[in-house]
Amino acid sequence: MTHLPHRWVMTAVGEPLRKDGFDPFPPAGGEVVVEVAGCGVCHTDLGFYYDGVRINHGLPLALGHEISGRVVAAGTGAGKWQGRSVIIPSVIPCGECSLCASGQGTICRKQKMPGNDIHGGFATHVNVPARGLCPVDERRLAATGLELADLSVVADAVTTPYQAAVQAEVKPGDFAIVVGTGGVGTYAVLVARAFGATVAALDVDPVKLETMAKHGAALTLNVRQVQGKELRKTIQDFARNNGLPNTGWKIFECSGTAAGQDTAFGLLNHGATLSVVGFTMDKVELRLSNLMAFHARALGNWGCLTEHYPAALDLVLDGKVPLAPFVERHPLGDINEVFAAARAHKLARRAVLVPGLQ
Repeated sequence: MTHLPHRWVMTAVGEPLRKDGFDPFPPAGGEVVVEVAGCGVCHTDLGFYYDGVRINHGLPLALGHEISGRVVAAGTGAGKWQGRSVIIPSVIPCGECSLCASGQGTICRKQKMPGNDIHGGFATHVNVPARGLCPVDERRLAATGLELADLSVVADAVTTPYQAAVQAEVKPGDFAIVVGTGGVGTYAVLVARAFGATVAALDVDPVKLETMAKHGAALTLNVRQVQGKELRKTIQDFARNNGLPNTGWKIFECSGTAAGQDTAFGLLNHGATLSVVGFTMDKVELRLSNLMAFHARALGNWGCLTEHYPAALDLVLDGKVPLAPFVERHPLGDINEVFAAARAHKLARRAVLVPGLQ
């Protein structure tokens, strides 16, 4: 369906998002215009909007970096994308600098993040560089029963923990622990399980834990009920009783909270890998020497290399990482209400805003 181009822009921290018309045509050389099928609402968007986390682009700005859609116009050099269904990477590297050439595209200093460096996907259309677009096989998609809009969450919620799992070298037989199972944490559990690990899920929400128990978590623990040394011992006992390693745990901090980071760091053991996936402005006090004593490592994880997107998408299209139980579509015009509900933790699933949906 073709919509009169418009986008919902942030004009100031906490001020209602405003609908603005614009003309996305024609795209510049090397760029495409994507008609948005859906754009996921991420914790990062809420940080920009409610908390004043710094945005690189001046206001007004359309937020949104989890985008899927169809290319409806292609600039010079991007003609091969015309008419194709795509997922837009949440972090688009330039592809030409020394960092990109050395496989470090996620820290490319010329990267473009929709909804941060350039206008994002809370819109009917979005202009983006063609480089790094992930093609979607519509025949495979149709066989899953999903819609193209649903795949928007692959752009961050799935690919970010996918890269974290790749960096942490998760493999069959590993024991993975995910702290915080909402949003990205949901998919950290699913991806680690798809990589062959046995997964423990930690959260404060019993409903989320119950859901993860149905979708791949072999152990679920409410960290409001089990904490500190008792939490560590419970996990150690589970590992021992189930023939899992008691060294080299793969720990993923996805809560984006100080408490979650403290919990995750406290679970380090010999040879462990701590992957920091969630984001918070809060600070934690910790004994950094634990990394030395355990000969452990801590890894940051910003977005996902565009090269990993096809493999991450394959996990979804092959049914190894389910989306349907964890996403729900909302009309783009309800964006202010959806943001408020997401901030108040009133949404059971990740919201995908869909242009034209009534």
